[in-house]
Formats: sequence, C-alpha cells, structure tokens
Amino acid sequence: MLVGSACTPVADGSASGPPERTLTVFAAASLTDVFRTWGAQFAEQHPGTTVEFAFAGSSALAEQLAQGAPADVFASADQATMDRVVADVGVADEPVVFARNTLQIAVPPENPAGIGSLDDLAADGTTVALCAEHVPCGAASRAVLDAAGVAVDPVTWEEDVRAALTRVRLGEVDAALVYRSDVVAAGGDVHGIDIPEAAAAVNDYPIAVLADAAEPELAQAWTAFVTSPDNAKVLDDAGFLLP
Repeated sequence: MLVGSACTPVADGSASGPPERTLTVFAAASLTDVFRTWGAQFAEQHPGTTVEFAFAGSSALAEQLAQGAPADVFASADQATMDRVVADVGVADEPVVFARNTLQIAVPPENPAGIGSLDDLAADGTTVALCAEHVPCGAASRAVLDAAGVAVDPVTWEEDVRAALTRVRLGEVDAALVYRSDVVAAGGDVHGIDIPEAAAAVNDYPIAVLADAAEPELAQAWTAFVTSPDNAKVLDDAGFLLP
C-alpha cells in the first residue's frame, strides 16, 4: 500500500487539505515492480491519495472481481482475461493495451543444468517450473512449447509468473518459463535465455476502469498515467515491449 500526502493541521486544531481517497488497482503479478514505482509517483501527484494494489495471476484476479471483490482498475497480462472481466464485471471504457511481453527461459546465474534452449527443458533429470495453464503466463508457455514441439513435464505448476520465478531464484528448479520483464526485475538473481519460439505467444497487457469503480475519476487519472507516452521508457527499461 502506498500512502499519499496527509492533511495539514490549522490553528483551530482541524485539518485542511484534499480529501483522503483510496484507489484500488488489481494487476497482473508481472506488473508488480513497475506499478509499485508508479503508485508512489501517482500518490505524490494526487495529494490525499492512497494507492492499494492486489497483484496475482490475472485469472485469479478476474475470478475475484466476478465474485464481487471491490476494485477501481484492472490490468491484465493478456487480452483473453480482460475479455472475461469485460463480460462478467463490466468496464467504463474500452480497455487500452499499454504494454506487451514475451517469454524467456529463466535459469540460475551459473546455469548448472547447462540449459540453452526449450529442448533442454525436456531432458531427463531437468527440473522445470511452469505457470498453470489457466493463467496468462501458462497459456503463453503452452503456445511456445507447442510451437517448438517440446513436451515438458514440470515438477511444479505455479499460480502466477512471480511464483515460477521464485523457484529459480531459490534454486529449487533448474529453469522456468517467465516473462522477459520478470527476468529484468530479478536483476542478477537469474539469467534469461532468449528463445525464438517466444514469437508464438506475445501477450498484450490491457488496462481498464471497472464499471462499478468507487473512485471513477481517480481511476481514469491512473489509466491515463499508465498509458502516457512519458512512461514508455519505464516499460522498456523494465523489459516490456511497447504496443
């Protein structure tokens, strides 16, 4: 949770300043680092504002929204999940794609298993973490593996891409398929291996204000901030592709 400016006391003991408001943003796990940074900046630009985030697999967030979880904005890691939210929950305006992402193989820095391609993920004794296929990174992984004609039997199915990445960071698996942006976010904790088959699954990241947003004006301001051309370099530096 990121907190904006507090009210300023005046002589009679009361408080003056902008009203305190909370913006609730549901966002794909792969957006965690970029959105936290932007949340702090947004709160500074909108005194009295608190930005609260819920980060998880896009499909899990969509299910929470369908069950009535309150939120103002939804940002998904693929168009299909956004389409579900549009149908089940409703949005105030047409979703806008603000970023794209592709997969890499993430391995420990020393790459002890000597992995260099998707074929290596299917080798005997190689331990691999994949995202569950009902979440966007899992669907993308399936498309990439199918394009390569490679069958991988993972030792674990994770509910979001950050969980798969964590398995590599902790040395619990030899490799995982994750987004490029997650490899960048991990810094030197992992090494990313480009795969030509990644072109088979390029995920769009749409964002939309939800139809029942409690803070519609603030939500519109957030989506305008996220989609601003001024933030394109931030996305690029974080490993995302621009739409």
